[in-house]
Amino acid sequence: MAGIKALVGLSFSGAIGLTFLLLGCGLEQYGVYWPLFVLIFYVLSPIPTFIARRVSDDDSSSNACRELSYFLTTGIVVSAFGLPIILARTGTIFWGACGLVMTGNAVIFLTILGFFIVFGGSDDFSWEQW
Repeated sequence: MAGIKALVGLSFSGAIGLTFLLLGCGLEQYGVYWPLFVLIFYVLSPIPTFIARRVSDDDSSSNACRELSYFLTTGIVVSAFGLPIILARTGTIFWGACGLVMTGNAVIFLTILGFFIVFGGSDDFSWEQW
């Protein structure tokens, strides 16, 4: 039952993060949908970790594959935070929209981190069941 509560909590926080992102795009005073390109980073960010967990069987020590996946994931997350700042600096979006998108980024990436914490263990309840 604790896994179901975690899943509901993660889905709720993901919905909050996407709401901030859509507010940064869809409010009438902003009205520019360029910040939606961070959705690509949301999809790409867990992929290196999924690949590294599938390839490496050793969970006790660090290996090069896992460290490379952490590096690539960090680059994707930093790029997701950098894109709205670049768009705001060039005048493509307003700074208020940049703040809303950055808040959405923080919530979404914390949700992804929470997913890996809750469902990343090798116990009976894992993400592979879903």
